[in-house]
Amino acid sequence: MTEQSTYFPDGTPIEVILEGGPDDLPRAHRTGRSSLATRKLKIQHRNGYEHFELVDGELVPAVFRWIMRTKIAE
Repeated sequence: MTEQSTYFPDGTPIEVILEGGPDDLPRAHRTGRSSLATRKLKIQHRNGYEHFELVDGELVPAVFRWIMRTKIAE
């Protein structure tokens, strides 16, 4: 999981849950612990990146919703 959030500048890992995205995104990427510095996560998957954005609300756990997919430039 690519991480980063101004909410925890000391790098404290928090629980993260991903919503949406491709069905074949590995289960290991769906939940986990991460230190955050931005409201967005970018996860490499197949030949591109899945982009998730923090859903407003509680940060424990921090819920990120899928917003788009981009391809890796060749």
